[in-house]
Amino acid sequence: MEQRKAATTAKLKRMKETGNPISIITAYDYPSALLAEEAGVDAILVGDSLGNVVLGYESTIPVTLDDMIYHTRSVVRAAQHTFIITDLPFMTYHGSLDQTLRNAARIMQEGLAKAIKMEGGREICDAVAACTQAGIPVMAHIGLTPQSIHQIGGYKIQGKNSAQAQRLLEDAKALEQAGAFAVVLELVTEQLAAHITEQLSIPTIGIGAGPRCDGQVLVFHDAVGYGSDTAPKKFVKTYAEAGNMIRNGLTQYVQEVKNRTFPTQDHAFRMEDEVAGFLYGSAKK
Repeated sequence: MEQRKAATTAKLKRMKETGNPISIITAYDYPSALLAEEAGVDAILVGDSLGNVVLGYESTIPVTLDDMIYHTRSVVRAAQHTFIITDLPFMTYHGSLDQTLRNAARIMQEGLAKAIKMEGGREICDAVAACTQAGIPVMAHIGLTPQSIHQIGGYKIQGKNSAQAQRLLEDAKALEQAGAFAVVLELVTEQLAAHITEQLSIPTIGIGAGPRCDGQVLVFHDAVGYGSDTAPKKFVKTYAEAGNMIRNGLTQYVQEVKNRTFPTQDHAFRMEDEVAGFLYGSAKK
């Protein structure tokens, strides 16, 4: 496979300007990141959704900064030629700006990410500005923000009324002004997502926000149908059924172990006859 240069914030902005859609996959470990890079994605997001997807939590809230650093390092080792963005997890950027900068620095220095992502609107603009001024690229995230799921009251479509729509548009413009290089729009109505995309000079990345964003992001496990919790989501398209293949394969493995058809002699290693004779008194045939 021909080696390619990783995307940069400047390249992502040029992609918006030239109408070249941006593809992003959310991945959390070495094998999934390796496959994503080989597929040619423009960027990988190490999302705090790993709490739901791979750690088994009910929400992203229990995910820690150490969790994010650990998973980012494994993704970076696999995808060395892809732009890597990592979520700052719950309550790591809502205290002092000094603490926010220390947490963001850990993601960059220990996790080796190329950028961070923060959820929220105008209320986090000071944090976004502080990070960008310190040389840390920030992707913003508005609409359905999972870290605020208990305040929002569940996984609800955002921007369905004029007040919500106006607030989200103002948030997006404020985040751009604060220095964000892109903004994720999650579960935002299609018309509003298209309008925000037209109003911003930075890329919009949609998930459940319709086709008129500058790019799209899907979770690896959703895209390939991998995992037990694969309840259908309207905004997800499943491109492979890896979960079924894996489950069927493992079921066959269990059956073959139980009926002793695995392993066979083809899977075994034999010692030399003279060694067997020395051990057992006679060579084993």
